[in-house]
This record gives sequence, structure tokens and C-alpha cells, in this order.
Amino acid sequence: MTDEINRTEGAEGATGEGGAPKGGRPWSPNRTRKVRPKKMLDRQKMDRLVSDDKPAYKGQLDPRPKEAREKHKPRSISRSEEKVMRKARALAAEEEAAAPRPPRTFTDFRSEFSPCEASPGRLGALWATRQVRRRRAFAQEVIESSIDRSKLSPQDRAFATLLTLGVVSSEGALDDLIDRCLQSPGDIKPDVRDALRISAYEIIYLRKTPHAALDQGVELVRAVAPSAAGLGNAVLHRVLALAEAFPFGDPAKDLEALARLYAFPLWLAERLVADLGPQAALDLMRASNDPAPVCIAVNAIKASDEEVIAEFERAGAVLEPCSAGGVEVPGCYAVAPARVLADGRIGHLFALGKILVSDAAAQAVAQCVLEGPEPASLLEIGAGRGTKTILVQSGAQRRFGHQLQLTPLDSHGFKTELLRQRAATYGVQLHDIVTGNATRLSSVVGERAFDRIFIDAPCSGLGTLRRHHEIRWRLTPEQIDELASTGLALLKSAAGHVAPGGSLVYSTCTVTYAENTGTVKAFLESPEGAGFALAPLFGKACFSTQLVPGGCDAHFAAKFIRSGGAEAEVV
Repeated sequence: MTDEINRTEGAEGATGEGGAPKGGRPWSPNRTRKVRPKKMLDRQKMDRLVSDDKPAYKGQLDPRPKEAREKHKPRSISRSEEKVMRKARALAAEEEAAAPRPPRTFTDFRSEFSPCEASPGRLGALWATRQVRRRRAFAQEVIESSIDRSKLSPQDRAFATLLTLGVVSSEGALDDLIDRCLQSPGDIKPDVRDALRISAYEIIYLRKTPHAALDQGVELVRAVAPSAAGLGNAVLHRVLALAEAFPFGDPAKDLEALARLYAFPLWLAERLVADLGPQAALDLMRASNDPAPVCIAVNAIKASDEEVIAEFERAGAVLEPCSAGGVEVPGCYAVAPARVLADGRIGHLFALGKILVSDAAAQAVAQCVLEGPEPASLLEIGAGRGTKTILVQSGAQRRFGHQLQLTPLDSHGFKTELLRQRAATYGVQLHDIVTGNATRLSSVVGERAFDRIFIDAPCSGLGTLRRHHEIRWRLTPEQIDELASTGLALLKSAAGHVAPGGSLVYSTCTVTYAENTGTVKAFLESPEGAGFALAPLFGKACFSTQLVPGGCDAHFAAKFIRSGGAEAEVV
């Protein structure tokens, strides 16, 4: 190798005048030159480029000429192209989240992370919250597909579930706290932030022992980024220092502090106060962080209440009849303890389609659909997975002795297919199943008219915050207004398909004025609503429940009667 180098240095063109090398030093046959690897040279060159006293790197290491670099430089994207691409990415993400995923069994989640000393329950929560963030998935579905299927102990599963739901519910408030403890919040990696959220939630909202929460928090950071364990330790020490001052104001006088205390975005807290009043808004925020009660509906098509009650008693549980908004709902029972639903005997009832889980307020809305004389035909708009479809037909069986001629409609084909499968399990009769855009109802059902149309409108879901923990931090003010506009469009489109004397029932599971009372008022004042009048439900202008501690979810329903028929005369 040495001889080869010497020959190369002595070759023609490598020396200057008199045989001296171009560097000016006489050449010696015994002298060798140190050869440094090219990677080392490139690394030194990069180090110089990114040093503090050098300007920003501008592509000087690209060996191609400037003209070639410019030619192959990524072209700029127009705003319209960017908007289309953004929508395409959003649709792809939505389809991926909705696509069924094969079941997977976890042990203690340690195989999913770097070696650490974090507890199994905390690692389960870290896995679940990371999936919620990455896939924009729903926390309950992730818990069911991972934590509930894991081989964790019952105590660890319960703790992992508590942490997951708590972190997802308070995500924005936790991020605000973590950002206060960082000089450059944007530099922290998302996986590290996931780990810090769990420990910050334990410190702030669960009031866990500081030493345990801090040590376990550092281990969680080590699980996703071993090199960031020191950073995690520093941040969590600062979180501990700020814990005493949290929520950084007097909640009784400062709405921002109140929103932070109950882990709500400030804009949403302000809107709730404006729409509901201070006390109702406070009740909703407080109740939204409580565990949701568990209620079942007995499917009268396949079972009697006595049969189901007896089976629960044999499993060691008690069923208590429950109501919603002052309305007694036949076949609706609160379950205590909720863990009995995992009993094999109760699972058999689900498999046979004899019971289903549904909040008392949702069951009461199904009763609103059945108020008045029996309709000859019923169109259900926004049927989704068919829960209300089952409740309506079960209620019809109780009230009229038989099921109705019911046609469910949804805009998503995969949901209507799922509805078809569930209807078979629960013995529900369907006259037809329709897929299409209900804001253009004529293009879906033609000129058909129905005695009753039930619109289960898409809404912000703020009445179900205990069950859908992601809503408060994903929702925007613009979305609320858009959803209200969609609800109004559905009412206007359906109005022309209500038979004379028929009725139109509109419902949501939210509490905002725009989506509820505001939409009802806008419809009655519109040309399409001119032939309709508001009809009472259970003796009131509308059916409404509030989200309060210990109560049911918040739902809303209003009924309209079209003039010119028998039902209008009865009302």
C-alpha cells in the first residue's frame, strides 16, 4: 500500500518544478502520506458548516453544479394544490382509523419500548395515548383493542385505563403546563411529550406521590427516548415546582383558571358559559371528568325484562330502572357493578342480541321518535351503526306490539353494512337500507314521502364528553358552526319528504345553542319549515337533558308536525 501511495505521489502532474510536490516540500521516496477516510472529511466539513460562527447550510455539499441543483429543486405548491393534498391526507387518515384492525394480544407492553423500569400500567397507558395521537383514534377503541386484550393484571388494566382517559381528556392543559417548563417547546419529540403528559397528569390531577410520579415519569421517557431521560427529569422537577400554583389563578373569579382546573380549552369554557349560564357550564365541566354511568337497554324483540334481570342477579349484579330528563324509559336499567358486563353469562345475552349498552338519554330520544300515533313508515337519517335503530324497533315492539316499517339511511357504506349485521343479531326488521347524502335527500329516496322522519344529526358531541374524551381538544369553534349548518340543511332537505300530517324529529347529543335551539328556530323561520309547527315532547317544548355529576348524558330532541293530517289534528 505504501509503495502504491509513493508511486502515486511521484506520478506526473503531482509535483511542481524540480520534482518538488505542489505543496513546495521536496519529495522523498521514504516519506508516506496519511490517508484519512472520506467519511471523516465529510464529517469535519459538516461540523464546520453547522458551527455557531458559520452561516446556515445552503446546499454547498451537493456535488452537482448550481444549474443542476436548481433544475431538480422541488417546485413550489400552489394554495389550491396544498388544500387538495391536505384534504386527501385527512380522508386517508380517517379511512385508516375506521378500517378494522386485526386483534392483537399484548403481555405487559415492555416489548414495545426501550428497556426501562416503568410499571406495566403506565407502559400500557403510554402505548394507548401514543396510538390515539398517531392515528387520531378514539381512546375507548384503543383501550378495547390493546389494554383490555393485554395480559396485565386487573389492577394494572384499570390503572392504564384511568391514565389513558385522563391524559386524553386533559391533553391541552397538560401541554400548556409542560410548555411552561421548556425553553423551546417545539423541540421536544412527540413520543417524549406523550410520556411527560402521563406523569404530569399524575402530579396535577391525580395528586400522586411526587417522588413516585417523577421517577416513573423519567422511566417512561427512557422507554421512548433513552437519551432524553435527563431532559424528562428536569421537566418533571419543574412540573412539581409549579404544581402548588396550579391552576394559576382563582377558579371562582378567573374563567381561564377554571377552564385549566377542569382541563377545558378556554374558548370552549367561554362558549359553554354563554350558552348554558355559569352554573350549568360549571356542572358540565365538572361532570365531564367523572366516570360515565353504565346503562343497558333490554331488547323487547328478543327478551323480557324479567329474564334479563334474573340473569344479572345470577351474575351477582343489580339492575335499577333509570330515567332521563324526568322521563321513565321502559327497558332501561343502570348496571352495578359495571364489571359484571365481562361475565360470561352477560356476554351470552349480548351475543344473542337480548341487551345492548346505551345511555339513558339516548334511550329516551328513541322514545321521542315513538311519541304520537303509530307511523305507517319511518325514515331514520344518520343511522350509523344502528344503536338507535335497535332502540326504536324495540320500543315499537313494547308500544305497538310489532316493529315499524323502518328505513335507515347513512352517508357511509361501511356503517350501513355494520347496521345490517347488527340488525340480524338483534332481530330488527328493516324495510330498506339506504346509503347517500341526506342533505340532498331527493337524490337518495326520490319522491318518496314518510309519515315520520327521524334525524339523528351529526353534532359536536359535547353531551357525551365522559365517553368521548378526545372531543374537547379536537373540536374548534368553526366546526360547531359547520355542524349547526349541516343540521339545518338536513331539516330543510327532509321537510319535503314528510307526508301531510306527518312528523319530523330532530336530535343531537350536544349542548350548544347553535346546534340545538338555534337550528330549530332557523328551520321554523325558513321557507322549508313554513308548513311545520313545533310539537311538545313529554309535555315540554323539547326534550333536553343536562350533563351533571351522577346524571345521564346531555341529549336534545325537538319534534315538528307538518300541517294537513291526522297527527297534526291529534297534537
